[in-house]
Amino acid sequence: MSTGDVAQGRVHLDRAIALYDPAAANHARRFGVDTRVSALCYRAIALWMLGYPDAALTDAAQALKDARKIGHAAVLMHALAHIPRTYIQCGNYAAASALANELISLADEKDALFWKAAGMIFQGGLFVLTGKAADAVETMTSGITAYRCTGATTGMPSTLSILAKAYGELGQLNDAWRCIREAITAVETTKATIWEEQVYRTAGEISLMSPEPDAAKAETYFQRALAVARQQQAKSWELRAAMSLARLWRDEGKVQQARELLAPVSPSI
Repeated sequence: MSTGDVAQGRVHLDRAIALYDPAAANHARRFGVDTRVSALCYRAIALWMLGYPDAALTDAAQALKDARKIGHAAVLMHALAHIPRTYIQCGNYAAASALANELISLADEKDALFWKAAGMIFQGGLFVLTGKAADAVETMTSGITAYRCTGATTGMPSTLSILAKAYGELGQLNDAWRCIREAITAVETTKATIWEEQVYRTAGEISLMSPEPDAAKAETYFQRALAVARQQQAKSWELRAAMSLARLWRDEGKVQQARELLAPVSPSI
């Protein structure tokens, strides 16, 4: 999944879940990890990306249920730190916020800085999505600092693209582009391309936030995002990239082109 082969990642996750022995739940209390909970969390993300949001939500709910049943703080924090992403992508912001808040509270109780930082980053992302860009910048920068203090680096392209959007909405375009450049560098350096579409689509959006919007630059970024999504067979990312490009074309008077772009990924158009 991390390298962008989401479909094959799902195959492995399916197999892991099928092989899981319920007796292994006892090991979670000793090692702090439960294979089924972890696999369900990751498969939920894969399913959403591949275009199956209902199945993704089912996996997310089951992962949380299993984690609570096991009753081990480390297992629960792992679930609480991954499930909000699925809820956010599916538009259930209230549920995601509740889980992020629970994660931060439990992480504080257990002095688990890594998981607390993850919760703060989710909170910041939710602030962006609910029109609170200033709160988003403050919360996300604090979360990123705490996250990096633990030595963690995974997932930063996605996090930085969200922070870039918050800066863009505040008109702080230099900071927005700084975050985007850092996100692109992280993708290129680590080869973790799972969030590459999000990074380039956000870059396109920021290109249009300037007092003098650069439509040509935005189109280049949207086209790159669309190509990445198609290569990864990530239907949900493909739809979002196509919608961003279609809106740009609509505003330029290319209505028919916009319709033809959206038709294959959104049959109702």
